Amino acid sequence: MAAKGKDTRQEGEKVAATNRQARHDYHILEALETGIVLKGTEIKSIRAGKINLKDSYARIEKGEIWVYNMHISPYEYGNRENHDPLRNRKLLLHKSEITRLVGKVKEKGLTLVPLKVYFNPQGKAKLELALAKGKKLYDKRDDLVERETAREVDRALKERQKY
Repeated sequence: MAAKGKDTRQEGEKVAATNRQARHDYHILEALETGIVLKGTEIKSIRAGKINLKDSYARIEKGEIWVYNMHISPYEYGNRENHDPLRNRKLLLHKSEITRLVGKVKEKGLTLVPLKVYFNPQGKAKLELALAKGKKLYDKRDDLVERETAREVDRALKERQKY
């Protein structure tokens, strides 16, 4: 695997889902690991990879952090006790972390965005939550141009190494 600095996985970590759109739409200022309160069939669906983070976001309400629009499909071998796919899920953080995030989110333009759901080496489901600032349209265009020029440079170097 090429070392480009983008893969932040640790040894023994299995990624269940990533929110690729978040890195396109937001400047990621800070990322932190949180636990998620899940029901029995939800964890089974996550292990099966039936999770979608697109359009999900987190909010702070009454001193607790909740994640919204995180879609976890119902477990296919479940029964009538299956969970609601779009229910709001509580995130587990220390009180000091929550109060620090409250201060930062009150700043203009900052929001909490889930980046990925993964399993740590102990087998616990964790969510990587990012403190992010929305990108303007010209920022997105600049990123696309920068990525395209990097691809062209890589192609040119690869072509040159053939000879």
